[in-house]
Amino acid sequence: MFGVADSAPSILGSRHWQPEVMAGLDDQHLVAWSDRPRLRARFAAELYRFLSHQQRVETVVLHGRSITSLDHLCDQIERQIPGPDLHREIDGPHGLTELLRSNESWPGQLPPRARYLIWNDADVLLRADPELFSRVVDAVLGVAAESEYSNSHRLLFQRSVFTGGPNLERYARDQKGQFRCWMAEGSEEPFWRLVSGLDNPPVVTKPVDLLMERNRRETA
Repeated sequence: MFGVADSAPSILGSRHWQPEVMAGLDDQHLVAWSDRPRLRARFAAELYRFLSHQQRVETVVLHGRSITSLDHLCDQIERQIPGPDLHREIDGPHGLTELLRSNESWPGQLPPRARYLIWNDADVLLRADPELFSRVVDAVLGVAAESEYSNSHRLLFQRSVFTGGPNLERYARDQKGQFRCWMAEGSEEPFWRLVSGLDNPPVVTKPVDLLMERNRRETA
């Protein structure tokens, strides 16, 4: 787990932070934020390189600066996750949720055992369409919980890393946001809580510089 407070000088004991971050993802999704875009980009790129070299791991990278609508999001996802045609909708038999459930493989490859989604600059969609962003986050985290907790045999282990600036961090701290609670329709029980048995999505929020040990001297 990402088991230390944000105020601690560092969560890592070695210069190689990527294995520690991957280990933390065993239990939780990650919101990694910084007000320095270059640092966020480096964090995401180095984490991607590490994850993509793991055996039977599918790593999906979303370039958030180009995502301001569901159409933009689907354009990027359908090129990276093999499966049936993706309609521009979240729910439904051909929607985003159903594709995320897919465990197909590209020709000549074995099906992945794990899928990691790295969403760079996720706060771009958050600013452009907060309601859509919340629905997408709910679906991404919900499918991961469904796969992990509602099946007697885990079909596909899924974890997500969202990167962005202070606006993403504020949303991640919001008790009503979808990093902290499942989306509900009116007074009904949230669907993903019913499916998974989890009261809340397992998400942790950390500054990028702590994850990368960038400011140990300044904060020690």
